[in-house]
Amino acid sequence: MVIKDSINAKGTQVSTNYISRDLSWIKFNYRVLDQSKNARRNIFDRLKFLAITSSNLDEFFQIRVGSLYNYLDYDRERIDYSGLREGPFKRVLFQDLQDFCKEQVTVFTDELKPEFEKNDFTIVSKEDELSSEENEIVKTYFKKTIFPMLTPMTYDNHHSFPIMMNKLLVFGVVTINRNIIGEQRRLTLIQLPTNIPRFFEIERDDKILFIPVQEIVRWNIFKLFRNVEILSVNLFRITRNGDFSVEESDDIDEAFIDEIKKKIKTRKTARVVRIEIEENYSSWMMKVLLGRYHIDESNIFITPTLMDFTCLWQIVNHAEFKNYQHKLSPPVQPLALALPTVNDESESLNLLKYLQKNDVLLHHPFNDFKYVLELLEQAAEDAGVLAIKITIYRLAKNSRITNALLKAAENGKHVSVLFEVTARFDEENNIKEAQRLQKAGCFVIYGFNKYKTHTKLMLIVRKNSNESITRYVHMSSGNYNEDTARLYTDISLLSTNEVYAQDISEFFNVITGHSEPGDYQNIITAPGDMRRKLIELIDNEANNARAGKPSGIVIKINSLQDKDAMDALYVASQAGVPIKLIVRGMCCLRPGKVGLSENISVRSIVGDLLEHNRLYYFHNEGDPKVYGGSADMMVRSFDRRIESLFLIADKLSKQIALEILHLNLLDNTNSYTLTSDDVYVKNIPVEGEPIVDVHKDFYHLDKKKVLKVKLF
Repeated sequence: MVIKDSINAKGTQVSTNYISRDLSWIKFNYRVLDQSKNARRNIFDRLKFLAITSSNLDEFFQIRVGSLYNYLDYDRERIDYSGLREGPFKRVLFQDLQDFCKEQVTVFTDELKPEFEKNDFTIVSKEDELSSEENEIVKTYFKKTIFPMLTPMTYDNHHSFPIMMNKLLVFGVVTINRNIIGEQRRLTLIQLPTNIPRFFEIERDDKILFIPVQEIVRWNIFKLFRNVEILSVNLFRITRNGDFSVEESDDIDEAFIDEIKKKIKTRKTARVVRIEIEENYSSWMMKVLLGRYHIDESNIFITPTLMDFTCLWQIVNHAEFKNYQHKLSPPVQPLALALPTVNDESESLNLLKYLQKNDVLLHHPFNDFKYVLELLEQAAEDAGVLAIKITIYRLAKNSRITNALLKAAENGKHVSVLFEVTARFDEENNIKEAQRLQKAGCFVIYGFNKYKTHTKLMLIVRKNSNESITRYVHMSSGNYNEDTARLYTDISLLSTNEVYAQDISEFFNVITGHSEPGDYQNIITAPGDMRRKLIELIDNEANNARAGKPSGIVIKINSLQDKDAMDALYVASQAGVPIKLIVRGMCCLRPGKVGLSENISVRSIVGDLLEHNRLYYFHNEGDPKVYGGSADMMVRSFDRRIESLFLIADKLSKQIALEILHLNLLDNTNSYTLTSDDVYVKNIPVEGEPIVDVHKDFYHLDKKKVLKVKLF
């Protein structure tokens, strides 16, 4: 959709140089859905991407649509980058969302479902698709397992409206008792249990039948209603507002944690922003739901097929299909270019020793995250290590990070952990893990209630045998989560460079105490300086271009939304700076527009791995400045989060960063180019052009070629 010519709240036409954040995000989800259409992928891979679009959409409704309703419900003004106020923008947004959901259904029904039989499975939707023997098995499962868990909840003059949980499948059953004169219709709501699989599985010869639990309940729902007539049975699912902010508090310990817990609980009863429901639903029931939830027909999303595609993970991850499933990485990961070869793979490299003379830049998952884990585990056991400081945003289940920190505390080391307990949808797990560490004697700081701690940093302080002190730093774009490190592309820099060490030590003092930030040499931090310093670096390239000097900017981030940063890029483009942006998700900058951004190109990489690393390259008259880190170019990153970017100073590490950018710019397998009209065009190799796939080529780097890479 082109939004440069929109109708504003007053009904007049407006022109904007920016693309709507939310409408751009929907286009990102289309690019994810595009992976499901790729016939070169196997069916399980395609189902996986469809499931991802569904979970993405759930979060979008909870957070972005939820945020919009925070303005609509309280009559607060909100003007989108499209120039539209909150009311008109909601109409445009919901139309795009409706179109996307219809496309999801089309992909599932027309492109994926016909492939099921060929791959030895099927999803059963009708009872007569089962043999009599299979039917008996299903009826027994219902009787013994499902039936005892179902709780019909009636809403009428004598019963209050039950609270329906967020994102759960619910049957709305409309009944009437003809034996009672004047009896009115009644609505009964039946929530499906969440602690059983979404599909009941039956093996038929060499095929697996996946029977949706909701269909099993539908076939047997009459058993829940005696002596009444069932007028309609409709499956639906509600999505609630999940957007909240933590109020400032002087007490940032127990009171702060209690506040977070209260906010989490409000998600269960927060306002409804979407109803997904089957076709041909009861209009009487829907009138009740719309009135109860204070929404209108635009919030209704018709689902004529399988509801909530996240259930497809059960099929994707099924053990029977593991030989068919797409492998995200080859069996053997290459050693990082900066690490020495270890002859015996069963032995771990002594990183505490090796890093005293070498910086190491890791590119995950192409380089194993185990090196970060092993550094922390070695530090936990090393007698010379005095202290460990770390920021944590998200952790894996059964985290090796937590276990290493617990071991370090047990071994008498000082352990400080800045735990971000408001990491979205990980709040409860983070609180639990933080309390485990606290009980073990770790010094746990729960972050700032005003700023979300998103930076990824670790500092290890070690006394050497000669009484000298070495400080080890780990700076990253990704979380300390060994599970997602296999799925996300991220960078990690390991170093004992004293400039980094001093910067990180000072930064920890700022974020854990009351120290005021000073001038850092090799890091840029937010809130405070990041927007200004990045704009200074952009302006420097513009000044060089005006002076006839060589210039260039390449930025790889997840999202681009900050207006000041975009304006600086526009000015640099007009000065003649070639600017290449790699923006995975939403991008509010409009590239290639005459008189505004002719020298700016934007591409998005969407493929097997989630592009998560952030890199900022500035030509700097042939002596490039390259920064990596945790921050995107967003208002929240600059103003509402604790973030950091680190200068990549080591020569080999810098060249690896350049190669990351270089291959991302060459990719013609996973990339899309954004036009000035807000259209993403898939990049396809032309005849005779070599195929470049960033999610495969990084497993086969040539060190000699990497050392020669230049971007301009």
